[in-house]
Amino acid sequence: MIKVVDLHKTFRGQAVLKGIHLELETGKITTIIGGSGSGKTVLLKHLNALLRPDRGSVLVDGEDITKLGDRELNEIRRKFGVLFQGAALLDSMTLYDNVAFPLREKTRLTEREIQKRAEERLAQVGLAGMGYKYPAEVSGGMKKRAGLARALVMEPEIVLFDEPTTGLDPLLGRSIHQLIHKMHATFGFTGVIVSHDIPEVFKISDRVAMLANGVIVEVGATPEFLASNNPMVRQFLQADTEGPLAVL
Repeated sequence: MIKVVDLHKTFRGQAVLKGIHLELETGKITTIIGGSGSGKTVLLKHLNALLRPDRGSVLVDGEDITKLGDRELNEIRRKFGVLFQGAALLDSMTLYDNVAFPLREKTRLTEREIQKRAEERLAQVGLAGMGYKYPAEVSGGMKKRAGLARALVMEPEIVLFDEPTTGLDPLLGRSIHQLIHKMHATFGFTGVIVSHDIPEVFKISDRVAMLANGVIVEVGATPEFLASNNPMVRQFLQADTEGPLAVL
């Protein structure tokens, strides 16, 4: 569904992505790991053209989105849902209105239809009856759940997760992973997760890719990745502080 070809991105003279090649399989969850500052979130933002590359291509269903104008790009983005790192809820809106917002902005559904779908999504993420609360009135875990409900309300084909467990304790983080796994089983979307939550995130990942020194150094099905003899992968998984990853 998504193919990244020779992707390059530089910020203020510093090369972050130096020729990324990556294929993301339809209907699978792929997790991208790597050291802090390695460019994981930068790569994620290229997948739906929130960032434009200096050169290279991002193909979604065979169409290079890096060459599209705003109108065509907005149509492609309808395929995507995004769970942002901090949930990115609008503080002035209730959880319900946050979830309903994309439907009101991008569809012609009636208010009754919007209510049915928004309440259904809230219930699916464990927030039934909580839609009246504001973001400031709920926990970090509940904000993440509401963010996930909003990401899924348009029934996207692809969902991007940017560090979905950041700021949560291990127990809450595990519950968010379990929820992502459950929603994936329900909706069958293609998922891309950027995460530092190792090894927990591997339990819900079909495939894992590792980004280091601006390129993908290893990618494969999760069992194969975990058995890799690549020294950079082995060092990262063992949380060593010396060697190839020390430069990141």
